[in-house]
Amino acid sequence: MPPTLASVVRTSALHLTVLAGADHLERPVRWVHTSELDDPTPFLEGGELLLTTGIKLGRGAAGLQAYVHRLADAGVVGLGLGVGLSHSEVPQALVEAAAQRGLPLLRVPEATPFIAISKTVSAALAAEQYEAVTTSFEAQEELTRAALGKDGTTAVVRRLAARLGGWAALYDGSGALSAVAPDWAARRAGRLAAEVDRLRRRPAPSSAALQGRAGTVDTADEDYVVVQSLGADRRPRGFLAVGTEDRITPTERYVLNAAVALLTLTLERSRELRQAEERMGAALLRMVLAGEVGTARQVAAGLFGGLPEGTVRVLVAAAGPGPEAAEALGELADRAENAGGKVGEKLLVAREDGAHGPRLTVLALDNGSVHRACLGAVEEHEGLSLGVSAPAALEDAGTAQAQAERALAVAQRGGRRTVDHEEVGAGSLLPLLGEEAVTAFAEGLLRPLREHDRTARGDLVASLRAWLSRHGQWDAAAADLGVHRHTLRYRMRRVEELLGRSLDDTDVRMELWLALRSGEE
Repeated sequence: MPPTLASVVRTSALHLTVLAGADHLERPVRWVHTSELDDPTPFLEGGELLLTTGIKLGRGAAGLQAYVHRLADAGVVGLGLGVGLSHSEVPQALVEAAAQRGLPLLRVPEATPFIAISKTVSAALAAEQYEAVTTSFEAQEELTRAALGKDGTTAVVRRLAARLGGWAALYDGSGALSAVAPDWAARRAGRLAAEVDRLRRRPAPSSAALQGRAGTVDTADEDYVVVQSLGADRRPRGFLAVGTEDRITPTERYVLNAAVALLTLTLERSRELRQAEERMGAALLRMVLAGEVGTARQVAAGLFGGLPEGTVRVLVAAAGPGPEAAEALGELADRAENAGGKVGEKLLVAREDGAHGPRLTVLALDNGSVHRACLGAVEEHEGLSLGVSAPAALEDAGTAQAQAERALAVAQRGGRRTVDHEEVGAGSLLPLLGEEAVTAFAEGLLRPLREHDRTARGDLVASLRAWLSRHGQWDAAAADLGVHRHTLRYRMRRVEELLGRSLDDTDVRMELWLALRSGEE
């Protein structure tokens, strides 16, 4: 801690006397400055103990009061007046002005040179800096040993909390809490979910400071909280939060920075290992999708502890244009892997950049943690579409992938986040057809009718739609349109003439209905 006015006053060799502001002696002294100017504030930064003999102090109570106000407004933490030169004693008006502003006023006897006070403060500041360096070095050694131990990041979090005298929490890349110390702090760490989520959307490294309470108005949880994202390539790999009773000191800031650096290195090293595992996992997934399940089981037994067993689903996700959508696809992969890792659930993941943009294929247990995590992640991120296969055995994963791809195509054309294969099988035929092909077909087929409606009487398109929807029942369709059935018969003959097709042909009716419906999608 830096020296305070109280520690300076307690130095018996200085023989200082406090005349005002005794309740504010715990203010830290950042420097000692000597000035005889009536207004020294242009040369001050705040935090100084100002010493003067008062040669140019304003005369009278008003002048002395203005002088004190200038110093207090500039952030001066204390004023020392040397007696025996310009003033035999400290003017009473100066004492009253200092008491009014709460500015500590010290009487410096003639026998105490100002340089002695400066040396006392300088020695204390040097001791503080030495202590900060020593403490930081010791903390860095301690945290490094913890990071290299078997508990890894969890041990770093535990040691950091002890060093700060507060609590610490580590979150993974998805924002889920992965380690906290002490155990009682889990409740407070959980309340920072919104703040962590905000940092997830900002490039790493970034930080946020919460003064007061740990994301709550609960009077029992007063904390000063700092949240820091962890990552070396702008993408957050995790987040560190610390909570302390008081503001973090400069020394504690060094300790926190050392922990951030160690955790970032650990996460980046883990990322490299995960990337190697991802490449092996992608190769295994390709083997399973190709029907080589037996070989994949033999390989996975030694590398991954086996493959997902039981009923599985294949999920295929695609990102829209833009770098943010591609990053969201990476976050989806992280979310899936984190969900599987927490409960020990097996999964296979493969990323690829295809002709239609980046894709992510996930093979996971039906309705398992990974399956649910993927559905939740897609709903949270703009620009992602997900196709989900029907439940299948592992041996049928190739067929499931084809189902997921078809469901993904429907999701992308319909602007939907997620589509299940069951919806594709039970839904309309229209979403399964290429949008551009259907649009071109409909425009070409119905163009003569629309041109007629723009220039002549009678709405042929609306009449055709009503007649087809009523399966050719004249009275019902005419009633829907509010016209006589003879009028409707006339309009249908005009439709046949303009199109050159007979409405008695079932294929013609089907094509016309498809064309009309495509315009409604």
